[in-house]
Amino acid sequence: MRIGELAQACGVSRDTLRFYEARGLISAQRRANGYRDYPVETVQLMLFIRNAQRLGFSLEEIGSNVDALWQAADPDQAIRRLLTEKLALIEERLLALQQLRDGLRQSLTQQCPLREVSVPA
Repeated sequence: MRIGELAQACGVSRDTLRFYEARGLISAQRRANGYRDYPVETVQLMLFIRNAQRLGFSLEEIGSNVDALWQAADPDQAIRRLLTEKLALIEERLLALQQLRDGLRQSLTQQCPLREVSVPA
């Protein structure tokens, strides 16, 4: 599958595919004329990558997990585990943000909001 065909099948630009290839997320064989030739399975891989990005995964996270997911004995279970871990991380971040918000609200009630708060001994 040539780059234009893959781009159309996935709804992305050729530049996006080249970028993902440079990052090691997808790969192609080079024909004698220098054109890229992607395996048909790359469409499924690209859809996985795009979906993972929409769910908050960075390209680095995707790249570090994609091989293990594709080679897993039970890929569905491996993906569920990965999503569960991501959800736990997001919930931790939400809690930290809520605590930060509460601290900011508390600071706004003080006469000088940035003055260091004394901590009882």
